[in-house]
Parts: sequence; structure tokens; C-alpha cells
Amino acid sequence: MEKRDYYEILGVSKDASLDEIKRSYRKLAMAYHPDRNPGNKEAEEKFKEASEAYEVLSDPEKRSIYDQFGHEGLKNSGFSGFRGFEDIFSSFGDIFEEFFGFGQRDHRTRGQRGSDLRLDLTISFMDAAFGKEVEIEIPKIDTCSECNGSGTAKGTGPTTCPQCGGTGKIIRSQGGFFSFTIATPCPTCHGEGVIIRDPCKKCGGTGRVKINKKISVKIPPGVDNGTRLRIHGEGEAGYMGGPAGDLYVIVHVKPDDFFERKGDNLFCQIPISFPQAALGTKIMVPTLNGEKELKIPRGTQPGTTFKIKGEGMPRMRGYGRGDLFVSVFVTVPTQLTKKEEELIREFAKIGGDKVEPKNKGFFRRK
Repeated sequence: MEKRDYYEILGVSKDASLDEIKRSYRKLAMAYHPDRNPGNKEAEEKFKEASEAYEVLSDPEKRSIYDQFGHEGLKNSGFSGFRGFEDIFSSFGDIFEEFFGFGQRDHRTRGQRGSDLRLDLTISFMDAAFGKEVEIEIPKIDTCSECNGSGTAKGTGPTTCPQCGGTGKIIRSQGGFFSFTIATPCPTCHGEGVIIRDPCKKCGGTGRVKINKKISVKIPPGVDNGTRLRIHGEGEAGYMGGPAGDLYVIVHVKPDDFFERKGDNLFCQIPISFPQAALGTKIMVPTLNGEKELKIPRGTQPGTTFKIKGEGMPRMRGYGRGDLFVSVFVTVPTQLTKKEEELIREFAKIGGDKVEPKNKGFFRRK
């Protein structure tokens, strides 16, 4: 009897992904599994057919051979089709475990790592620029100081669980078309392998207690908004001797009234007068490290940007600093003395600029 196309059997296209192939096989295996269809030879054959198709199409090497040469190519490579039920579980154990709960995983929870914690911390712009050490207080679960995390009262200790003999699991046999050994967590010790007959009074046998702990956090210079700082071992205590989790501090930086930050660079705007822009000058510009002199060339136009190298934010990951970019804008006086107005009108006349006619007292200072 001629074999059907593997893609047709699983109902997928020839460019189907591995996830699509797995989902299709899962659906067919659920429908035709022999334990769900006892005595049904047709279902058994469809299950064999689907399993063989999945074994080939889920293996990149076998799939490549099949795509090029078909069933004959697989025969020449040594593949002989469905290998029998005696070892199908070893090939498709991950899928059957999803279907029916089979497996040999160890469910003991002894030695579990503690949970990570998150703290949101808001700092000023200048603290971000220069760094700072801050002290915070966080609520957390810590190791019980009375029993040192054992959960037992002083002078006592945990005892081996009598039901599972300390393994933390109960072994049962699964009959039917396949025979499996199923391990489930022991209901008496909940997978721990031990039980506590005399629990610690302070923690109630959990080995952990809730506390408020003060922690010193070093904010590095150059930290940016949204930076995540990891403090190893300052999360919640581990369970039954497991390691503690970590504390993640999420930094939020308040915006500055003068500087705008983009990466490691800073930007600001400085006002200059028309004479300064036209004739050139030197001005003092605020920086993170005090005022710096900036030369304004003759004929500078409004919106011109100057760079002051190395006066930006410190680079948190690397050396040096960013740059400071200074944009200048020309201010226009709202009030003029009689002399100032006369000079400006004369300047406009020389340049051929049309201006509003003289309005007595409109521009004069009081």
C-alpha cells in the first residue's frame, strides 16, 4: 500500500513551521490515541500514521531528505517508518506529558530561589549627573532569624516524610495501551521530602518572615531615566535554603528647567541681544561644572547652535562625558529710550527697511 504524504496526514502546508506541525500532531494524537479508542484498529492506524509523519517532519534532517526525495529517500537513509509503541514515549514524551500529565520531573520545591523585588526611585537631574548614595526602606520577606530558615523550633529539625520516604514524590503505574511510571508530588510533604512536626513559633514553620529593611543604593553618575539597577541578593529570601532573589531599582529622573538631555548630550538655549549677534561677543554659559565662556561670532543668526565639548552627562557605561549644545536666540526689547529708537530708525533707514511710523511715547520707558 502506497504511503500517504506526511504533510497531507498532518494537514499542514509544506512550508509549515515546527510549531504548526506540533499543534497539528497534538490534535491528531488526542483524537486517535489508543487509550482513548480501545479496540479501534482504524484509530490505531491513524495514530501510527500521524506519529510517523510527526517524527519525520519535526526532525530538520529527515524533513530535508523527505522534501527532496520523498519516502524512498528516507528508506535509503535508514529510516524504516513507525518504530513501534515500545519506544514512542521516548520520542514524543514532551507532547504526551502535555496531553496526559506523564513525566518523571522532580516536583520537590526544596531550595527554591526567592522572588525578585522592584522599587521605583525618583531623583533630581543633578543627582543623576553627579551620582548619589541613597538609603531606602523596603518591605520584603527575609530568612527567619529564630530558626535560620529551617522552619523548625530550636533544638529540633525536620523529619523524613513517612509516606514518600524522603523522595518528595509518589510513584504510580499507568496501564493501558502504554505502560508508564508516573511521579506526582507527595500530598503529605507537598514534594519537600520532609515534614516539620515542631514548627518555629516566629515564622510558623515557613522559615521566612516579613520585615522592613533599610538598604543603601549607589546611584552612578550619568544614570538616565528608566535605568534599571540590580542589587544582588536583596530580593526576598529563598525557600528552604534556596538563594535570595535580587532587588531591581528603576530610576526616574526629574526634568531640569534649563538643560534638556538626549542620551549623554545636553542642550540649552541662551538669549543674546541684536548688537551681540551682529557684532559678536563672549558670553558665560551655565554648565554642570560651573560657567564656561562661549564666543559668539559676528553675524550669528538666531537659532545657531554651538558645541561645548565634554560638558554633557557622564557616560555611565564607558569613559568621558557627552557634549553641551548651546542654541542662541535674539531678544527684542519691548521698551526703548528716545535715543535707542532714533538709532534703530536710522539703522533701518540705512538698510532700506520699512518700519512703523514714529508713535510718540509708545516705546519710551517710564
